[in-house]
Amino acid sequence: MAKEVEGLKHSDCRNFIPVDVAKGICGARNEKVLIDTPVCEKFATLPKCKNCACFTENGDEGFGVCKADDKMEPWTFAELHAVTCEMYRDK
Repeated sequence: MAKEVEGLKHSDCRNFIPVDVAKGICGARNEKVLIDTPVCEKFATLPKCKNCACFTENGDEGFGVCKADDKMEPWTFAELHAVTCEMYRDK
């Protein structure tokens, strides 16, 4: 059963295993899924810049700045995976 989670899609889930640009496999349910369809009940947020409290979108869709460090504000992609970022904080 699919559900909407704040507009997030399968590609925003830790359980998503990409196969190509359009589809992948849900590792939790072992099923084929389309990359941009609503998530299932086993959704687990994948740390991405767009899901971080430190990320601010700058008006250009897909781009923004990281405000985790008050000394600098580097540009970043919203879709950038942040699984190794020590400053990542869930929104």
